[in-house]
Amino acid sequence: MKTRAVATAEADAAPIVRLSDAELDAGFGAAGPADDHGAAALLRARAFSEPLLTGQRLDTGEDALGHADGVAAILQAIGAAPSMRAAAYLVYAGDFLQRPEEMVAKAFGESYASLVAHTRKLVQIQRAAREAQVEAEQRALQTERVRKMLLAFSRDLRVVLLRLASRLQTLRWYASTKQTCPKPLAEETQQVFAPLASRLGIWQIKWELEDLAFRVLRPDDYRQLARQLAESRIERERSVEGVRRQMLQELAAVGIAAEVQGRPKHLYSIWKKMQGKQLALGQVFDVRALRVIVADVHACYAALSRVHERYRAVAGEYDDYIARPKPNGYQSLHTVVLGDDGRPVEVQIRTQAMHEHAEHGVAAHWAYKEAGTKGYAGVSAAGDFEERVAEARKAVLRQLLAWERDFVDQAAGGAGPSGGAGPSGPSFEDRIYVFTPQATVIELPAGATPIDFAYSVHTDLGHRCRGARVDGAMLPLNTPLANGQTVEVIAAKEGGPSLDWLNSELGYLKSHRSRAKVRAWFNAQALSGTVARGRELVEKLLQREGRTALKLDDLAAQLGFKGADALFEVVGKDEYSLRHIENLLKPAEPPAPQEEIIPLKRARGTEGGVLVVGVESLLTQLARCCRPAPPDAIAGYVTRGKGVAIHRANCSNFRHMAEQQPDRVIPVTWGETPAGREAAYPVDVVVEAADRPGLLRDISEVFTKDKLNVIGVHTQTVKDVTGGTAFMTFTAEVADAHRLASVLRVVAQIPGVRRARRR
Repeated sequence: MKTRAVATAEADAAPIVRLSDAELDAGFGAAGPADDHGAAALLRARAFSEPLLTGQRLDTGEDALGHADGVAAILQAIGAAPSMRAAAYLVYAGDFLQRPEEMVAKAFGESYASLVAHTRKLVQIQRAAREAQVEAEQRALQTERVRKMLLAFSRDLRVVLLRLASRLQTLRWYASTKQTCPKPLAEETQQVFAPLASRLGIWQIKWELEDLAFRVLRPDDYRQLARQLAESRIERERSVEGVRRQMLQELAAVGIAAEVQGRPKHLYSIWKKMQGKQLALGQVFDVRALRVIVADVHACYAALSRVHERYRAVAGEYDDYIARPKPNGYQSLHTVVLGDDGRPVEVQIRTQAMHEHAEHGVAAHWAYKEAGTKGYAGVSAAGDFEERVAEARKAVLRQLLAWERDFVDQAAGGAGPSGGAGPSGPSFEDRIYVFTPQATVIELPAGATPIDFAYSVHTDLGHRCRGARVDGAMLPLNTPLANGQTVEVIAAKEGGPSLDWLNSELGYLKSHRSRAKVRAWFNAQALSGTVARGRELVEKLLQREGRTALKLDDLAAQLGFKGADALFEVVGKDEYSLRHIENLLKPAEPPAPQEEIIPLKRARGTEGGVLVVGVESLLTQLARCCRPAPPDAIAGYVTRGKGVAIHRANCSNFRHMAEQQPDRVIPVTWGETPAGREAAYPVDVVVEAADRPGLLRDISEVFTKDKLNVIGVHTQTVKDVTGGTAFMTFTAEVADAHRLASVLRVVAQIPGVRRARRR
């Protein structure tokens, strides 16, 4: 069979995988017939994998079969059942099979096949995170995503143990062979795996991971500390052994049966304490340490009492983790006393069960040893045992949630406690983690779709998304994604999103960020159409005036705009009159002789609906640029030969003319309409809508229903990828501008209408 280079082995983990009764025993050390079945599965798995792994090497350089043996041995040391160790072999064998999931499923069952499939996928993720040649900040982000992926997939404790055991075996190999360990791998160990082992209380793995990573990341500090400890090793071991025997005799003298051990020293822990408290090596109390293991809790406190009677306690160095366990369930009594030679000795006192939990954490919890054939998170068949298993599972999840909260607090600059997650703590349920074809982890909200995925990768990819393959299968774009899936986006060379994506009932978008990007695209398209319409109007005006050589940016600057597009936008929206441009292009008129200005006085009124300042029967006209109508605030402007032009007070044209010639401004106000006559004022209504058949008819029906007389219509359509945008201007006669507001609200509700306003 043609072999392929095997992927990195340290990241062996899988999302939630449930083993059937026929495939797995208790998951963690269950006894009985299931255990026999697990042992048989272990033998078969190794026999199945051996010919595939023999002579093969992982990308770290490790012998593939040797690595699998090492992982199985580590799992055995922390209490994992034979069936779990069998899975370790199959994971690596899958890299040398043409159809690994299919072949493993036939030989060992679907659950083993699922474990193999997901683990190989996660191996790719971690390798990509470590090998990516990117900036440190981006690499840190990818490492953070790997950590979150681990959290999301860690509902099944088997997954966590497999990952931890694989990483530990790889670091052991680097240390034993004197090979150079890659720093990204050691950093990931220190930032992700050691904290996870700590959270779960698996100290046996935690300390070794920390020491091995410490050796790679700070080799000088490691060697210096190791040299200092080695120089006094013989003397220290002799003194520890003397204190150990002495304490054993003291406890036996008062009838306390105990096992007294010398506690192993961990370099990283000592170095961390020295750095954190600015201590010399001689000031670190737990360099010499003893562990006292007794029968029960009562004996723990009895032993503590005898230790304090026999030796002098160091003030402030006593902790009762039995009465107040650590968040991960760790229990023990800690004290520091002075030996007969006056040197400090740390003493830890615990029961056998506490010691087992301290070494193996949740892996050694009774729930996993007694979980029956349903395994971790399974259902027991007897009494209240089911509730106890559920509580154990909740305890594990609380630790993972607390670990997540600690990272969130650190990122925010906080220093919250490391206890279980509170009511407002982070949750696994609100997010998922999926992969790109290049094995990059993408974090998405739960229920996210392939379109959300595309927008998370790149905004332009989201715009051009037309299809998606999820784990190799074509699926609809509104299909919710699940943890661990690989998503490949099929994109058009050009184009944009569909309006259907914004329809929440169709379920195309879950992410608020994606929805905002789609809206921004359509807003940009509408703006582009508006600018194009404004450019066309301005260029036609310049052609009429014979000024086509004038630079558009210069024209915009003279009119007070930052650029030509800003001018085109307001012109396209009918918010800026072309008359301003005409006035700018015309040669300046000579100043009018002073005697031409008619002396004005307050008028008694006119027959129309406007009171003006001037002589009786003075000609007035309503300005066409703003179309005033009662009860608009209005102002008058004395024109040459056309009487007084009535403008809305906020009309941009009026403000411009008033700035140029303020002596022509005249106060005006609305008068009363004579009895028996109904006033009618023309007003302009601007409608912007997605172009479609029947749009003009639907809008006209609204005006007809409200008995508004439409005396003019102008329409223009700007084509785009969505079909086009229609810009319509209606001129309608109204007696009161207030009435127009209610009509516009109805028009705005017509399908396709984006905006309806008075110009």
